[in-house]
Amino acid sequence: MVEITGMTIKEAHEGLSSKKFSAKELVGDTLKRIDKEDKGIRAYLHVNESGALETASTVDKDISAGNEIDPLAGIPVAVKDNILVMGIQATAGSQILKDYVASYDATVIRKLKEKNAVVIGKTNLDEFAMGSSTENSSFGPTRNPCDITRVPGGSSGGSAAAVASHMAVVALGTDTGGSVRQPGAFCGVVGLKPTYGAVSRYGLIALGSSLDQAGPITKTVEDSALLFNAIKGYDELDATSSREPYEEEELLNPDLKKIKDLKVGIPEEYFVEGLSREVGEAVEEAIKSIEGLGLKTKKISLPHTKYAISVYYIVMPSEASTNLARYDGIRYGTRGASKSLLALYESNRGDGFGPEPKRRILLGTFALSAGYYDAYYDKAQRVRSLIKEDFEKAFESVDVILTPTAPTTAFKFGEKTASPLEMYLSDIFTIPANLAGVPAISIPVKENKDSLPIGFQLMGRHFREADILGIGQFYEKS
Repeated sequence: MVEITGMTIKEAHEGLSSKKFSAKELVGDTLKRIDKEDKGIRAYLHVNESGALETASTVDKDISAGNEIDPLAGIPVAVKDNILVMGIQATAGSQILKDYVASYDATVIRKLKEKNAVVIGKTNLDEFAMGSSTENSSFGPTRNPCDITRVPGGSSGGSAAAVASHMAVVALGTDTGGSVRQPGAFCGVVGLKPTYGAVSRYGLIALGSSLDQAGPITKTVEDSALLFNAIKGYDELDATSSREPYEEEELLNPDLKKIKDLKVGIPEEYFVEGLSREVGEAVEEAIKSIEGLGLKTKKISLPHTKYAISVYYIVMPSEASTNLARYDGIRYGTRGASKSLLALYESNRGDGFGPEPKRRILLGTFALSAGYYDAYYDKAQRVRSLIKEDFEKAFESVDVILTPTAPTTAFKFGEKTASPLEMYLSDIFTIPANLAGVPAISIPVKENKDSLPIGFQLMGRHFREADILGIGQFYEKS
């Protein structure tokens, strides 16, 4: 029986193609590991055992017939539970959707199924992806495999924990303000947020429609490139989807000579008070390693970065309050007996939503209300434009921007729940990329003295994932 611990997509694909093990063995071993490990970590909300074994059998038949298989065929993929998989629950971590079963596949899932990737299960998340620690899930928190007394980050904490604990080879998460990258940094894995529009949002349970992107969580940057290549591309079902072309060879086989010609910007605004000393030192090591590869670095400025948190927590709640209006007990939700329509709304939304969604719905509704729209939402969008202009100006002189991913390592459970603002500050370095719509990736640097992972972030020009993935691949090989 094969042991998948530490296995990457490439290693698993080579093992399957050479018949060292079967897809059924690979999936079976993953299911056994979930059964053994997940009681303490709680990365999964649902395990797709029968469906996973069925797909594995299909892959094994293809291999037996001598057919060439896709690199993702037979690979166990964990999927965040706000991404629809037909016939499987999609709770978004909320009681209001606890009985909802998806009637269709999200586009990213359809693309993975076409390659015979194995959906091994649905992972835990902060309710409706609202959080930075996965403590806000109405089904209980997920624990960090590196230290179970600490959070895995959020909101894609379940996906990051599943990959870090080897209960999946790779995973899908969603990133609205850092929800793929921050848990990647906290759990010691790679998290990629693609350019806005590069990956279809069709079939994602929406939080902030101008911010959300699905992205890979993987063990290596190479795996991240493989998974991104599989899910990218235009989708006529998503009005925000882009037709921007990508060169597959550039994504999957970066040229070191071309990578060495890239210039890396280091923004002074990201190395400020609030950044822990150990994180700062680790990121400095990453910068030296990048320079050791032959790349030049340059100090730059992103002056409106300091407003990013304020802008985000007006724009995102405003969009969330609109998106979550559909959960009324009629179209979606837990419809019960009520004397009136208003009573139905009140009971369904009052009992179904947790504290954090309620807080953000109220914030967003207030920001969009008559008399306050200009003062809050409109002003936030204007400052958002300035943040985007900062990036455009920076990319005139550099190709990639390097920063810390998070200001600290993974914090303990309950450490920040009493102060929502302190929790929101966990995403201070990741939010600007979402506001500007640029691609960004978190890559592990090292562990601190307590064996807690630290990550650094690379941000690139729109639709230039190849630049950040290329640097990342050469960095991890060095």
